[in-house]
Amino acid sequence: MSITIGTIFDKRRMKKKTSTYPVKLQVIVKGAPYRYQTVFDLSAEDYNKLSAPRISKGLEKIRDDLKQAQRKAQIFLENNEPFKIDEFERDFIRNNHLFLQRKRKIKSDAVVCQQNEFDLSLYEKRFGILKEEYLYEDSMSVAYRSYVIKLLEEGRVGSALNYQDSYFSLKKYGGNIPFNHITESYLIGYERWMLNKGCSKSTVGIKLRPLRAIFNYTIDHLKIIKRDKCYPFGRYKYQIPTSKNTKKSLEMDVVGKLYYYEPRCEEESKAKDFWFFCYFGNGMNPKDMAFLRFKNIDGEYFTFERAKTERSTRADPKLITVFITEEMWAIIDAWGNKERKPNNYVFPILTPGMNPLDQHFAVKAFVKFINHWMSKIKSALGIEMKVRSLEARHTFSTQLKRSGASTEYIQEALGHMDKKTTENYLNSFTNEVKKEYAGKLTPFKSEDNSKMKLML
Repeated sequence: MSITIGTIFDKRRMKKKTSTYPVKLQVIVKGAPYRYQTVFDLSAEDYNKLSAPRISKGLEKIRDDLKQAQRKAQIFLENNEPFKIDEFERDFIRNNHLFLQRKRKIKSDAVVCQQNEFDLSLYEKRFGILKEEYLYEDSMSVAYRSYVIKLLEEGRVGSALNYQDSYFSLKKYGGNIPFNHITESYLIGYERWMLNKGCSKSTVGIKLRPLRAIFNYTIDHLKIIKRDKCYPFGRYKYQIPTSKNTKKSLEMDVVGKLYYYEPRCEEESKAKDFWFFCYFGNGMNPKDMAFLRFKNIDGEYFTFERAKTERSTRADPKLITVFITEEMWAIIDAWGNKERKPNNYVFPILTPGMNPLDQHFAVKAFVKFINHWMSKIKSALGIEMKVRSLEARHTFSTQLKRSGASTEYIQEALGHMDKKTTENYLNSFTNEVKKEYAGKLTPFKSEDNSKMKLML
């Protein structure tokens, strides 16, 4: 391919205030010229002086910078075969301090969504990222916003909110920067900044995992950055911090206290029943409980797909089957919808026709209700541990494990895609259990030997 690179003095339009003209880098590809304005504006007299052997220090600095820009452009040409002008603009001109940076017209999200017949107006109040300004197609906000819209189109409001939180946290640290500015050093600085603010390593991980996913999405789908040039994650690069979030199940004597507790008001009674519905229902997530419909009942069983994995298992859906215990039937009779049409929800947590945003906040309010009133119950009983819907799920899995159930069975019961997730649920036993098992390590010690040792 025939390519010529050089600098030109563009006299087509004079800047009236200074009587100067812009100096540009010109790239000619197959006879077509592409001109990029440098940060230098010169008079005709000063431009002609650039070739003189003796000039002022100011002009000498401009001449050296122009030569450097031309030389580096030539190196870029040699190292990027086949040459593509869009890659040259993106990777060489963009964010180069020797060139003026101009705004690029990118099709607005409103137009894209109209083409897809998806209305964003419902989400604009809650999703400030939809109104973010940007200069370049590789600005962080462009990819984040594109992915947030994709999640909203799929009805995944909770995930969309997590990605938005990640974006605004990163923006607060370093601004709405291009992806090639997000280096290992940048991420290390962000982590240090978060820790200095009192955030945990777990929180840092929560904010950075969406960024890593956005990088992959931008590389694989948007095609505006290249993995080999600016990907900062991976082996021998930045490692997202993780922390062990030890989950604790409740001991059976505590569960017994909760079971036989006499509620003092309707709210406590309802929260207690919903907590035990989750516990007896394979440690069911409250969101899955909210989405249960009467058509999910098949004789003595509930059969449903977890809302959390519905998208990721579309090709090979994993169904959870739950035996409906006597207690669960009683809870349905007490608090369930009276009209049991197949498409009706089992519990009046959601209502037909709700949009995904309203569904998200209805489920959040439901979880908050359970956790709030169970906190009051556990305080009344003098229980120190947390008793949230999460503990119901973890207690179910731990009790199955102690009863001799295999990890594979528990994985199926919980609806986990990965066995490691199930193992994480099962690896945190209380100190009392650890003490009990430690005492079983020395069955070889005889009582006589123990007494003799005490006498010594």
